[in-house]
Amino acid sequence: MKIPANSRLDETVMLHRRPVCKGIAGVLGSGMLGAAALGCESAPAMQTSAPPASTLPRQPVVLSTWDHGLPANRAALTILREGSAIDAVEAGCRVVERECPDMTVGLGARPDREGRVTLDAAIMSDDGRAGCVAFVQGVAHPISLARLVMERTPHVLLVGAGAEQFAREMGIEVLAPRLSEAAEREWKAWLAEKRYEPRINIENHDTISMLALDAQGRMAAASTTSGLAYKMHGRVGDSPIIGAGIFVDAPIGGAICTGLGETVLRTLGAHLAVEAMRAGATPQEACERAIARIIEKNPKPETYQVGMLALDFAGRAGAYAVQRGFTYALQDELRPAPSMFT
Repeated sequence: MKIPANSRLDETVMLHRRPVCKGIAGVLGSGMLGAAALGCESAPAMQTSAPPASTLPRQPVVLSTWDHGLPANRAALTILREGSAIDAVEAGCRVVERECPDMTVGLGARPDREGRVTLDAAIMSDDGRAGCVAFVQGVAHPISLARLVMERTPHVLLVGAGAEQFAREMGIEVLAPRLSEAAEREWKAWLAEKRYEPRINIENHDTISMLALDAQGRMAAASTTSGLAYKMHGRVGDSPIIGAGIFVDAPIGGAICTGLGETVLRTLGAHLAVEAMRAGATPQEACERAIARIIEKNPKPETYQVGMLALDFAGRAGAYAVQRGFTYALQDELRPAPSMFT
């Protein structure tokens, strides 16, 4: 399903790479997942103030999940020529909400087991302001609705019918629920067996999450998703939960997640990564530590995927995943992320 645009928001960054830790023996049993436990260099002293101006990026940086991160990044980079990080991540997410060929984001996505498409989104700025919506139906751009929650209400999270009512009050059309032809065909085929098994890098390929750092040194994060296909009606994953799917905190940095949301919710994955950077880890080390903790708390990692991206205020990026196959976009380049298991 192609959603018409109606928005008011109509390079070289070097990825800081660390040696990939191939094993987890001795890591998962430790209470603190320090750099030494992961086979990385000792972390520097805790960062407690903003980086000096000389370390700020000379140009904006944008980072996003999966293959559909490329068109999202292009839209964001256009905004970042003169605009803000918060505008950029909203614009990038709207691109994928409008047209997502893999049917994992927006109104054209695969439904839950009741045949209904329910959408979640979150947006956050580096000063702690945030807005989220969950279990929303009929809203073409839930990321913009989440931003309105942040800017027009005293709340952080609105869900279901209440979020839809707020959308109408803000002049956003709430469409009658209906499936695209492709989604309806696949849902009916699924009903024949009603077998629910999340598949690594396929069903988990369900989110566009973004981080952007603008020329003024401000950072923002955003995420929008239809969640897992054929989930129980009412299920909400990590994407619209601040600290789980996305988290940004100045002057440290930000992190975003994708994959099986329950595993991220149990550990507040994005918050884990940002706090690791606060303790001195690089973005790459922070992703590795957070993924190791997710594996520690969620058994049978061979059955699920989680991908994580992180960015600091010096413009350094990190990427890591549980399983191979997680891709991400840095600026206008698509890259494979290193992983715990290969």
